[in-house]
Amino acid sequence: MLRKRALYNDMSRYVCCAGYLPCSGKCGESKCPELCLGTEVVCCFCNSVASTRFLLQDEFNIQTTQCDNCIIGFMFCLQQLACICSLVACITGNDEIGDLAQMLSCLSDLVYCSVCACIQTQHKVEMDKRDGKFGPQPAMAVPSVQQMSRFDQPIPPHAGYAPQQAYGQPYGYPPPPQTQGYPPAYPQPHAYPPHGYSR
Repeated sequence: MLRKRALYNDMSRYVCCAGYLPCSGKCGESKCPELCLGTEVVCCFCNSVASTRFLLQDEFNIQTTQCDNCIIGFMFCLQQLACICSLVACITGNDEIGDLAQMLSCLSDLVYCSVCACIQTQHKVEMDKRDGKFGPQPAMAVPSVQQMSRFDQPIPPHAGYAPQQAYGQPYGYPPPPQTQGYPPAYPQPHAYPPHGYSR
């Protein structure tokens, strides 16, 4: 369901494991994408969840957080430790190490199931945001209207960056007072045309 939503419910865009594995596009997905997606979820559940995650991260330009990295890394370490213990138990024939390997394997499966649920919840929340189920998105909304300064205002309304110190003014001193009308560097409107100028 989440992969189908990630593809905007357009199964013609479906590729096995979202195109992130070498087998992607070579499994006859274009002929029967729903069957291929069901097979992917049943046979390669871990890859299916990870592929949907990568697909959404690429679409929304989302990076994995440090917390996510720690949790996923812990999960991988448990799985690797369970695998190593299983190999050692197989080679040595030690039943105690075999029991430890099975315990670590159960623990890594438990951690994976909880991490997988969190990952899929993140998928759903991101797609709910994308699809507008939380209301309008402030980041994607039209910026607020800015006011231009007018001549009848002595100081223009503050918008954008904070007002800067005047050049050459020591830090901490108030800015020089602004006068209404044109700045002194500009000639006043009644000064045009200059004296002696003829048309």
